[in-house]
Amino acid sequence: MSVVRFDQIARECRETFKSSFEGKPIVGLEHIAPYDMLLKNYDVDVETTFTKSFKKGQILFGRRRAYQHKACVATIDGICSGDITVIEPIEGKVYPDLLPFIIQNDNFFEHAIKGSNGALSPRVKWEHMANFEFNLPSLAEQKVLAEKLWAAYEVKQSYLKMIAATEEMVKSQFIEMFDFKDKGLYRTWGELFETQLGKMLDKNKQNPKDTSCQYLANINVQWGFFDMTNLNFMTFKENELLKFELKPNDLLICEGGDAGRCAVWKEGDSKIKYQKAIHRARPIDGTIIDVNYVQYYIQYYKKCGKLYDFITKGTIEHLTGEKLNEVPVFVPPMDQQHQFVLFAQQADKSISELRKSVDAIDKVIKSLINENL
Repeated sequence: MSVVRFDQIARECRETFKSSFEGKPIVGLEHIAPYDMLLKNYDVDVETTFTKSFKKGQILFGRRRAYQHKACVATIDGICSGDITVIEPIEGKVYPDLLPFIIQNDNFFEHAIKGSNGALSPRVKWEHMANFEFNLPSLAEQKVLAEKLWAAYEVKQSYLKMIAATEEMVKSQFIEMFDFKDKGLYRTWGELFETQLGKMLDKNKQNPKDTSCQYLANINVQWGFFDMTNLNFMTFKENELLKFELKPNDLLICEGGDAGRCAVWKEGDSKIKYQKAIHRARPIDGTIIDVNYVQYYIQYYKKCGKLYDFITKGTIEHLTGEKLNEVPVFVPPMDQQHQFVLFAQQADKSISELRKSVDAIDKVIKSLINENL
């Protein structure tokens, strides 16, 4: 094993595409999934100013906002954004199939992020990536390592496909279980829920009469559960403590970001509040609507593409209170609501177990990289 610089085993490719763009795959940063190893998305026959050419097998590295961890192997020839650095292995210096994992290594991205320049849209130059140093085993050892890593990646992909298939099954059941053509069973959100946005983020110094409380931000609300790590504190005046209090069975919906993402609050700790980026909804009549059903309804209403009629599109999605109140909610009899919730919860358990397997494989991949590079 020897210490090498990145530019000793890989080079930047700067070829320009000069032929007709017709039928050519076009790749922007939005097409590269964070942490994924292979390019799976692209556009064809769309207007573009991109001119950088890439070939199948080369690596596309997102040099703008490198903290997004975007780097993948091109699965086709095409044209890409100038914010993507095209990289290929130097023959005889590195086993080609190992190079993608060298780049996807956390240490490589940490190095890239440190060398990024720019306030709003930091970019990293090839010259900085080139001087990254790391341990590299012999070519024979690299081949064995690459085979193990790609085998682990393929197993991970099989689990991810099972997750997608399970979600698709629930979506199909959602469509089949209810007669959505019965217009008499629809109510608008505003007819069913009393909805309120959280408190505007306040970073002012705490007044002696104020109380500091942990609060939920948009990122803490996931589909069907809450990520309670990294909760921040904010000051609340005495008259705000009750206003922004959370009660069991409150439905919390993201106003921005992945707009509509929602979960039902089950905790009993009323000291935790919520920020303005979140709608808090409470049923006006709890005898006709189950918040757990509505959580899944919104999730699959969005997966079916219907929620987008009420979302303001832009750099960040937004679901305003006014638009949320217009969302039609299908309200079947309570027993049917409960039946669907039980079905969806069982699917969630299966997905949760599959995600644990995915996380375990990710740990194996990281361990192999850390031990050998």
